[in-house]
Amino acid sequence: MLDHGDRSEFRTQFVREPSALRHYPALVLNADFRPLSYYPLSLWPWQETIKAVCLDRVSILAEYEEVVRSQREAIRIPSVVVLKEFVRPQKRVAFTRFNLFLRDGFCCQYCGSKGDLTFDHVVPRSKGGVTSWENVVAACAPCNLKKANKSLRASGLRLKQAPKAPTPGEMHEAGRRFPPGHLHESWIDFLYWDAELDE
Repeated sequence: MLDHGDRSEFRTQFVREPSALRHYPALVLNADFRPLSYYPLSLWPWQETIKAVCLDRVSILAEYEEVVRSQREAIRIPSVVVLKEFVRPQKRVAFTRFNLFLRDGFCCQYCGSKGDLTFDHVVPRSKGGVTSWENVVAACAPCNLKKANKSLRASGLRLKQAPKAPTPGEMHEAGRRFPPGHLHESWIDFLYWDAELDE
């Protein structure tokens, strides 16, 4: 099992801009064959995946048809890999814009619209409100503008649900409901293997 130092180095080593994931990303599974994360889905660019294969950190479970060549060999680009050492899941959910939107189902918590999202402090900061899971919600720009620096009651807006800190389990479930736009066919069995079957 990786210790904390190795784990953070291992994670940060493979963080890349989303543009790197447009072509042939690999789904990354933990050593227990579950996705390393669902929020966002654990994907590596093909270059980093091949690097991890060469460093013997992962095993290849599925491949794309496409091949990359070096001076010595040709290798099919991996589409699903599994870590050889288990990475312990984080016990708390990081408070990020993406995670906030994921918790709130990518919709405004005042009107329910799904476009032009930003975030809003339920109790305005000017009135002592803090930036926390319990006081920040996803909000569309029109609702955010309408609420402005007012209290909920003064703005006439109502919350769809009271904001709270999500558990990692809740975020995993939310992540499964909002997969990325690109889902390669080789990933499906690994993403939904434990889903209930239709009768």
